[in-house]
Amino acid sequence: MIICHLNICWTSLLVLTLVILFAMSSDADEKYVSVDFEVFGNVQGGYLRQYTEAEGKNLGVTGWVKNTRQGTVVGQVQGPPEKVKEMKHWLSKVGSPSSRIERTQFSNERRISKLEIRGFGTRY
Repeated sequence: MIICHLNICWTSLLVLTLVILFAMSSDADEKYVSVDFEVFGNVQGGYLRQYTEAEGKNLGVTGWVKNTRQGTVVGQVQGPPEKVKEMKHWLSKVGSPSSRIERTQFSNERRISKLEIRGFGTRY
């Protein structure tokens, strides 16, 4: 009888361990975040594109940035969640010294297992 209970305990412990390991490996597979952005306001004359590239490099995130014909600045940021969060704050509230950000729109935010972009650069 005791042996039977021990087998059940060991089996339950093994199943629980496997479930925990699977959950941990799933989180590890999605350790980065990717998000698209568009910044509205007086942002092109304020050199936001150049400052965004510099800030991205400074924070250690990857991505790209470019000016649009509509007068906005668009791009994508990828990296660890905390660093991407810092970049989102910078894009929304700080920007370049001479830009005037009215609003910033973020879209397509998703978890990714590996960085899809190398470095941070300007696209034309």
